[in-house]
Amino acid sequence: MPWSVQWTDQAIRDLSSLDPPVARRVMAKLDQAAEQPEHFFKRLAASEDRKQRIGDYRLLAVLQPESRTILVERVDHRSRIYDR
Repeated sequence: MPWSVQWTDQAIRDLSSLDPPVARRVMAKLDQAAEQPEHFFKRLAASEDRKQRIGDYRLLAVLQPESRTILVERVDHRSRIYDR
């Protein structure tokens, strides 16, 4: 049974600002990851957030195993996604 996906307002804005082919790749990869998110998401150091690589783009999310939900927080190019 796949996990449900929830989007923050920021993640929706990020996705809408991407080129359409890139946005389609992000959605396809997220649909694939919803089946087994532990396999597709890697933990960020010193954070509860997890990342998913989609070419040069990254999707940051929080996995909530008790409700089987993936909360997508940000989607952006790898050069801009991480706090510095």
